[in-house]
Amino acid sequence: MGGTLILAAAAGAVAVLLAVRLWVVLRPHAAVPRRSLSLLVVAGSGGHTTEILRLLENLSDAYSPRHYIIADTDEMSAHKINSFEVNRADRNPGAMFPEYYIHRIPRSREVQQSWLSTVLTTLYSMWLSFPLTHRVKPDLVLCNGPGTCVPICISALLLGILGIKKVIIVYVESICRVEHLSLSGKILFHLSDYFIVQWPTLKEKYPKSVYLGRIV
Repeated sequence: MGGTLILAAAAGAVAVLLAVRLWVVLRPHAAVPRRSLSLLVVAGSGGHTTEILRLLENLSDAYSPRHYIIADTDEMSAHKINSFEVNRADRNPGAMFPEYYIHRIPRSREVQQSWLSTVLTTLYSMWLSFPLTHRVKPDLVLCNGPGTCVPICISALLLGILGIKKVIIVYVESICRVEHLSLSGKILFHLSDYFIVQWPTLKEKYPKSVYLGRIV
């Protein structure tokens, strides 16, 4: 009986410490000026990659190096990213050679995949995401809804919880989401540092979100 109480007390103490640490990581932090920011971008098949690349067109070269995360079977996104970086370099020939990298992880969920198996594939994707995120140690994670972004953002959050590095997570909900958040959005609404929506109806439903109008 005494051993059970000790274990229960220890488990409770660990839970409290983790909760406090999570609060510290998620609470707002003052911005610190930097010469450059390592950027990790989560791209997805179809319109997700097109939208995120449109957003990157407006970012300065200070966001470097740029690390792109795509699903291991997503060749279309890899082609779009390479074309985007080549065109970006052509438009600014005076800039340094573009420093970008493309990384691949398994998909969290395939189209029409059952929810039960989705849990397993997401856990597997997360298992592989954390070593990658730990190696890159980005300053900022930028994503807009593909399922691949959930394990990446959780891995980035773990870096802060473990005291390795505080990573800023910026989530931009897709322009296609007018009245309801995507599944990824519903999950990351509570975990991101900045959650940006592109329609006033979503801002009304989620007051803590940031509405900047259409940005892609």
